[in-house]
Amino acid sequence: MLYATADNWLKAPQKRVMLFGMSGLGKTWVSGLLREAGWFHYSVDYRIGTRYMGEHIVDNFKAEAMKNAYLAELLRSDSIYIGSNITFDNLEPLSTYLGKPGDPARGGILFEHYLRRQRQHRLAEISAMADTPHFIDRAARIYGYDHFICDTSGSMVEVIDPKADADPVMEALTPHLLPVWIEGTEAHVEALVARFSKAPKPMYYQEAFLKELWGEYTAERGDVDPDAFILWGYQRLLDHRLPRYRAIANRWGITVPVTALENMESADDFTRIIADAFA
Repeated sequence: MLYATADNWLKAPQKRVMLFGMSGLGKTWVSGLLREAGWFHYSVDYRIGTRYMGEHIVDNFKAEAMKNAYLAELLRSDSIYIGSNITFDNLEPLSTYLGKPGDPARGGILFEHYLRRQRQHRLAEISAMADTPHFIDRAARIYGYDHFICDTSGSMVEVIDPKADADPVMEALTPHLLPVWIEGTEAHVEALVARFSKAPKPMYYQEAFLKELWGEYTAERGDVDPDAFILWGYQRLLDHRLPRYRAIANRWGITVPVTALENMESADDFTRIIADAFA
């Protein structure tokens, strides 16, 4: 690891960390607090939604607008501009583009279209993760930042193989920063499921796992309610991801329980929490 001990971490003049874990456990909140304290905040989801998926997202907006004769004419004449207003805290354009498989009459998209978008996201995820060392260099060289926080997406776990002899994503990242897994409790998992059930959102799956879920779900059903499928698959996805998160932390990083972050108020608190995790 970049920092082998708590003492190495505490004495390091440049602190560089990659937070990973389930969506909803506070990665972006912690990153935002550190950003306000003078850290450079690199959001993988934001990079995905702007650099690698931005054109796909906007093209989808335009395709919907072209269904309206009035807007179609304005688009053809370059009289209007359609863009994606994605931010660190609002990733809705990316989620909306990924969509949900199922009955189009209920807001779903065809499964083959869903698979195509999932494949696009996988490539974008890998590319955005691979860009991290470049942004570490830019943050220090151009802007003078000493400290760097990489705010990963919840689905980063799907593009990393902790059992591989040499996983290309992690081999590229670990010389430059410390991977930190934010580990939730059973209560947090239950809260995430409850929150998701109220507003199911598009998700990213490994393709083989997604096909397995889709086959199982559709074997006993006709037309698929997109929200029902996404909700049904969400708990399965959490169960699928948990051991992968743990394996990544065990091999390449450290683990911080989410409860340790609940009273975090400053960058100094964060530094102490990481040191405690080493200890």
